[in-house]
Amino acid sequence: MNIIRTSSYEEMSMQAAKIIIKQVKNNPALTLGLATGSTPIGLYKELINDHHNNGTSYKDVHTINLDEYIGLPKDNPSSYHFFMKHQLFNYIDLPIEQTNVPNGTAEDLERECERYEEKIRQLGGIDLQILGIGQNGHIGFNEPGTSFESRTHIVQLTENTIEVNSRFFNTIDEVPTKSITMGIQTILECKEIILLASGASKAKAIARMINGPVSEEFPASCLKKHPNVTIIADSDALQLV
Repeated sequence: MNIIRTSSYEEMSMQAAKIIIKQVKNNPALTLGLATGSTPIGLYKELINDHHNNGTSYKDVHTINLDEYIGLPKDNPSSYHFFMKHQLFNYIDLPIEQTNVPNGTAEDLERECERYEEKIRQLGGIDLQILGIGQNGHIGFNEPGTSFESRTHIVQLTENTIEVNSRFFNTIDEVPTKSITMGIQTILECKEIILLASGASKAKAIARMINGPVSEEFPASCLKKHPNVTIIADSDALQLV
């Protein structure tokens, strides 16, 4: 693992943006894996600013998002479809038909998981995947105990994840209890991975991922098996490393 220590959240976001921008310029048809939550918002702002100020184009890029809540329509402000449009897609020249987020309201959710895997294969795999990390070590919505051989699948969210994500909802009762998430094996097949972490609340998880054993009880530990992972984290998140 390559570790880039930054002094702040803002520097973390800028460092990640530089890598993505360079790769898009080198490969305009890049397949880019994206994440949601509070951690990548600064990264997306940097990409938007660069697009407007320097003209970096995403017209040939395809994106694949990690996950989506089950039961939330695409226009629900708490859905990840909505998040991605309003944090990134609406402000760059990426054709919306080249974006991919799991459909959490599909009639046949198992088939939706299969369809999503098929789409990733059709695109030739993911060139660069952005990840965050949960306090319990989840990546995507792959909770502790998830098989390292898992593909895109349906997940029952843990009480911890529901509680942490309740900040994005009016009440904890509004938080969906299930999601569709890219599986760990699918993530491990990405050609390159950038994991972002910021703040003291992520310090224990980052330390365990870097220094602890590889175990399905801590999903992010699987990244130690990947040959091309870069962790970009601020000093608070790296304070125990």
